[in-house]
Formats: sequence, C-alpha cells, structure tokens
Amino acid sequence: MKQLFAFIHKEFLHIFRDFRTLIILFGIPAAQIMIFGYVVSTEIREAKIAVIDPSHDEITRSLIDKIDASEFFEVAQELSTTSKIDALFKEGKVKEVLVFEPEFGKNLGRDGEANISLIIDGSEPNTARLIATYTQAIITSFNQELSQFPGMKILPEVRMIYNPRLESEYMFVPGLMSLILILICALMTSVTIVREKEFGTMEVLLVSPLRPFQIVIGKVTPYIVLAFIDVLIILTMANLVFGLPVKGSLILLLFESLLYIGLSLSIGIFISTVSSTMQQAIFMSLLGLMLPTIILSGFIFPIEDMPLFYRIISLILPPRWFIHIIKAIMLKGIGFQYVWKETLILIGMMVFFLGLSAKKFRLRLE
Repeated sequence: MKQLFAFIHKEFLHIFRDFRTLIILFGIPAAQIMIFGYVVSTEIREAKIAVIDPSHDEITRSLIDKIDASEFFEVAQELSTTSKIDALFKEGKVKEVLVFEPEFGKNLGRDGEANISLIIDGSEPNTARLIATYTQAIITSFNQELSQFPGMKILPEVRMIYNPRLESEYMFVPGLMSLILILICALMTSVTIVREKEFGTMEVLLVSPLRPFQIVIGKVTPYIVLAFIDVLIILTMANLVFGLPVKGSLILLLFESLLYIGLSLSIGIFISTVSSTMQQAIFMSLLGLMLPTIILSGFIFPIEDMPLFYRIISLILPPRWFIHIIKAIMLKGIGFQYVWKETLILIGMMVFFLGLSAKKFRLRLE
C-alpha cells in the first residue's frame, strides 16, 4: 500500500507541475461555465426597432412609449415612409419596424379596432420569434389597459422578411459553413507544417531548390483548392436539400469565401509557428477556434444579447464577420456596399496573422 500511495502521490505531482494539464482540468470547465452561463440566453435585451407613425395621436405615442420603456426594446428611429425599411434591415440597424395605420386613434375610437404591422428581420429565426412574441405580449398588455373602453382592440399583424417561414436552416447553414472552413483550413494547415518540423523532414525541404515562401505556398495551396470545393459543395447542398437561396451576387459570395479561406489558412500558419507538436497544434485549433465560433460568433446566440465583455471578445473572431457577410448576401441579397467594412476587417486580420507568422516563423535559408 505504501508503494501504491507513493505512486499516486507521484502522479499528483506530475499533474500539478504541468501547467497545461491544470488548465485543461480547471481552467476550461470554469471558462465554459462563465461563457455558457452568460451567453446562452433565451431572452432579448434592448433590441433596436424603428417606428412609422403617420397619425401621431395619443394612443400611438402611449404604445410606443410602453414598448420603448420595456427592457426588451429600444426605439432607435422614427421613419416617415416604408421605403426606408429595406435599407435599415440590410444595414442591420434595426430588428423590427412597427407600422401604424393612418388615423390609428380615430379608427380605434370609431371602429373599435386598429391595425399595426410588425415587420421583423427573419434572417435570425430564434431572435425573430422572440421579438414577435415580446412585441405581441406588450400589445396584449396594452389592450388590457384599453379594457376600460369596451370594444377597443389593437390587432397586430406579423410579417417576417428574408425568411418568412423562420426555417432554422437559414441560420445554421451559414454558421456551419464558417465553422467547417476555419477548422479545415486552420487545423490541417497547422498540423501539416508542424508535422514536417516534428518528423525532421523540414530540414530536407530547406535544402531543396525551393525558397521558404515557396514551401509555405506549396503547403497551403492544396487546402485553398479543397476548401473552395467545400464551399461549392455546401452551397449546392444548401440550395438543393434545404432550399436556401443565394439572393445576392454569387461572385461576391465566392470572393468573400475565398478571402475567409485565406484568413483561416493564415491562422493555421500562425498556430504552426507557436506549436512544437501536432497534438499541441490540434489542441490549439480545436479549443481556440471551434468553441468561440459556436458560442461567440453569432452562429447560434445573438451577439446583441451578450454581455459587453463577450461582445468585445467577439470583435476579434473572424467567423463573426464572415457569418454577417454570408447571411447578408445569401438571405438579404445585398451588394458590396453593405459589407465593405466587414471585408476590410477580414483582410486586416489576414495581413495581421501573416505578418505575425512571418515574424515568428523563421525558416532557414539555403
């Protein structure tokens, strides 16, 4: 028993002396609890909405103030015409537009009924459902306040745009596409380069006629081609199997996908410069890319509803920007003028990782 206890004591010492093991045992569970506890939410907070109120009467103002005073919505703009609704949704400035009918208060007093249209961005089905539910609940509460005037009732009409049937595929396919591409490109590129260093075959490549940058290009080119083929397969299956359209420019969509592939490869090259073994490269790729992409990129959970700290973290995640771009092109049919900022961010990230890799990754010249 003494020998067994001594052996167990030795194993504990090995574990506590290994910082990476302690991170896996204690750091990751703590981080997951914090992330899931704050990010995973079935509520919305201060969703921005716009209002079109042609009547400007006491009833409409009271209802608008009631909606704005709730913790769920913030009236960001008041529009004079419905012609600006599409542009607002494409720019992502609002999630919902409330459209009151003309002479709303007069109709309510004369006929006992008045209509209000709830126009909601359906490109994020879960958020759209919550917005519709919460708005209708506030209107129902307002109707109860009107019960002192028998026969008066406000009738909401919900209209979803970009995804009228709120199909979940419209949300999952773009997110999965970003996840698949960044994992394939970053993981495979980092493992391929680290494998050459780990097995000692990098020395053989260095004495070959190839220059160092040619070695890197030769390593990543096959993955660029294969990842682009993956894009074509995903888009084809999304259209044929799920009926997911590409309302915008297919050429622009493919260009943005190629840019995202290049960024993912640059991340893979960077991981290879800070990893000494394939296991380490795999661990960094999966832990550093997969979980943040699923949780913090807007893939499943809306970024707007996250605490400020996690919204700031999401700004440095490439999938966040690519998901926004691909949804905008595929579902909203927008052009480059609406996604040029996100495109520049992806280009900046790619240049940053390539520059960082060039600084860290020293290949010996011939």
